[in-house]
Amino acid sequence: MSTTQTGGGTTVRRLMLGSQLRRLREAGGVSREEAGYSIRASESKISRMELGRVSFKERDVADLLTLYGVAGDAERAAVLGLVTDANAASWWHPYGDVLPAWFQTYLGLEEAASAIRSYEVQFIHGLLQTADYARAVIALGNQTAPAEEIERRVEVRVQRQELLTGGRAPQLLAVIDEAALRRPWGGAAVMRDQIDRLTEVAELPNVVLQVMPLGFGGIRAEGGAFSMLSFPEPELPEVVYLEQFTSALYLDKPDQVAEYGRAMDRLVTDSLAPEQTLKLLRTVRQEL
Repeated sequence: MSTTQTGGGTTVRRLMLGSQLRRLREAGGVSREEAGYSIRASESKISRMELGRVSFKERDVADLLTLYGVAGDAERAAVLGLVTDANAASWWHPYGDVLPAWFQTYLGLEEAASAIRSYEVQFIHGLLQTADYARAVIALGNQTAPAEEIERRVEVRVQRQELLTGGRAPQLLAVIDEAALRRPWGGAAVMRDQIDRLTEVAELPNVVLQVMPLGFGGIRAEGGAFSMLSFPEPELPEVVYLEQFTSALYLDKPDQVAEYGRAMDRLVTDSLAPEQTLKLLRTVRQEL
């Protein structure tokens, strides 16, 4: 299997496999505790498998299928066929030493998404950053890291951006707070180049860029940056990604996702329209 495969890559395969195992377990009336006991694992291990957050052993999956009453050769083969794909290495695997596991999960979701809606407060979205801007942000957040590590992190960020112009490019709606445009990461020259980059990317047919102007209340005060990812596979729920200082939250419960969806709708309504956003970008650039 190639590292970038049709249908969304390794992470989406794990999600699909985990989702299928959960449905089969529930249809068979088997508890997570019983499922864990059958493969000599804990209940939490079954939960992580069903959420697609761990690798899969073919023997474990086969034993679970037997427990769940899946006896047909064709149905078993279809599920077991996902195991190899779900365990394949992704393109960012060589960077595993500089990328936390919780962010590697996000990279997989980003690669698999058909639509990404994002609100950024402090930074330009990672898919829209120039290398120099990314370097300034990463260096400040990792002040004790050696220069080589910083550069490898920058490489990952730049390589991510190939997604926007590839064959499976997602629709990207990026709402950026004006404060992020005026925060001088890397200095005036870096920010001028960054704004030029935003202007260029805004011309892509799959990208909508809007700015939340200063002085507007926006979403409630305790809110912050978040991303919402949708997938072409109907069995995969929309996911809300909340990045924290040393970890991240992935929300997929319908009521939680709906709340963030309403917040995103308000942000889009209250932000500058794409045409007005381009005018503001030109104004900010002239002021640098």
